[in-house]
Amino acid sequence: MNILEFSLLVWIGSFSAGFLGALTGLGGGVVIVPLLTSMFGVDIRYAVGASLVSVIATSSGAACTYIKKGYTNLRLGMFLEVATTIGAIVGALIASFISIKALTIVLAIVLIYSAYLSQQPRPENLETESTDFLANYLKLNGTYPTPDGLMSYQVQSVPAGFSVMLVAGVLSGLLGIGSGGFKVLAMDQAMRLPFKVSTTTSNFMIGVTAAASAGVYLARGYIDPGLSMPVMLGVLPGAFLGARVLVGAKTQILRIIFSLVLVVMALKMVYNSLLGGL
Repeated sequence: MNILEFSLLVWIGSFSAGFLGALTGLGGGVVIVPLLTSMFGVDIRYAVGASLVSVIATSSGAACTYIKKGYTNLRLGMFLEVATTIGAIVGALIASFISIKALTIVLAIVLIYSAYLSQQPRPENLETESTDFLANYLKLNGTYPTPDGLMSYQVQSVPAGFSVMLVAGVLSGLLGIGSGGFKVLAMDQAMRLPFKVSTTTSNFMIGVTAAASAGVYLARGYIDPGLSMPVMLGVLPGAFLGARVLVGAKTQILRIIFSLVLVVMALKMVYNSLLGGL
């Protein structure tokens, strides 16, 4: 395989990753890392470096569309980014001192359980008044567009969501996956946000989280321009397409896609771990 064929195949895989990442709020890293390590034999450290670049591109490509449409909760996203950024830096710094193989098996179990949780029925906009002091004090409640006009929602359990975001940031720094799955679940299940608000706010956040980790990987020489360039060029148009599709998609369909991607990602991580990869 020559460099042109390699770059083309990486671009196609990255395009798909960007599409799924924007559609589900997971970030393209959930596909990029297994793709590069298992299919192309790329060293895990360089795969994570390229993945972090792809996550930044996914966030940049999708966030502008979501913000323009009024789905993203900017105040909440910036507040939670404090936790994810700290976690991402910590995760990147301890990446060389922890057993990634053991961590990915635990992560896979959590992801499968997360997929189960995301399928549990929950009425959107159940709470008419927020009972969380921080949500009211920081003015984190908001509105989002629906076919019937703007719908308001109330943010719940801010401390619990903040704690999960800290863990998500550590996992992002360790595995380069963006940890969008945990961000979406924290906002959807713990903070009781509408699913589209959760996914779009997650997309906005993952770029900042990944940028914090990418700086550490760049300093260590694990970001290869020859690998990162086709990844980024594929992820960006995929993210734009996914953002356009999400606006008109039904919530239940998004939940199903979200769960399927989580399960596939978990099984792939276990498979790579057993083979001595991740």
